[in-house]
Amino acid sequence: MTFTGAVGAAFNAPLRLIIAICVRLRIHPNVLTFTGVLIAVWAGWHLAKGEFLVAGWVMVFASMFDFIDGKVAHATGAVSRFGGFWDSVIDRFSDLALSVGLICLYSSLQRTDYVLITSVAMVFATMTSYTRARAESLIPKCKVGFMERPERIVLFMIGAFTNRMAAVMWVIGVLSVVTVIDRIYYTYLELNNKPQPRRSGPLGFFVRAFYWTDERTTLPYDAWVIAILAFVWLTPPDWLGDPMAAGQPGLLQWLLN
Repeated sequence: MTFTGAVGAAFNAPLRLIIAICVRLRIHPNVLTFTGVLIAVWAGWHLAKGEFLVAGWVMVFASMFDFIDGKVAHATGAVSRFGGFWDSVIDRFSDLALSVGLICLYSSLQRTDYVLITSVAMVFATMTSYTRARAESLIPKCKVGFMERPERIVLFMIGAFTNRMAAVMWVIGVLSVVTVIDRIYYTYLELNNKPQPRRSGPLGFFVRAFYWTDERTTLPYDAWVIAILAFVWLTPPDWLGDPMAAGQPGLLQWLLN
């Protein structure tokens, strides 16, 4: 089992229990979806006040609803086309609530640089979903690029719990830009019947890393996760001008000292 697979398996047992309770109580999945967005707005409020630790726990709570609504829909036979539409729309509101909370925080600190960085990350995170939805109205599937919604949510929680939100925003921003470019390029190639980039040869490693098509819970996925966590936790906050963690050493600085 891979590292990310083991982490997922550890959370499956309590989530299955929650799903079973919701099924027993006949809670409609659309209600769970809407409850999740309200909790996400609550998390965004705490981010706006700089209360990262509280926001992190609230995000964990919100993510539970985000995960179980679809499972409850399948278990209760309540799957519908409107339910899928409703879930997708509400997910966008949840994502935006977190980003807007951070923008409000950085604005109150008069940090225009991080207002811009968070705004760019927010725009391209939204475009990640849009490009896939638009592409799949033209081609069967467009699931390329690493930075999808589950990765963004987990990174938000990591940034909140460890007070490394600046590094997280850089990761989300850069990899969301790469993901959008990947999806545009992939769609262009598919619509014009052109071959996809080769994943072998001298440049194969970089193609595979930055033109991401591997599945989650695989060894390549673990490698990307470890690289991202290393950047977030080892990079000294002062190097990034982190307005919330400034003056606190990164893990690399702490080890060297």
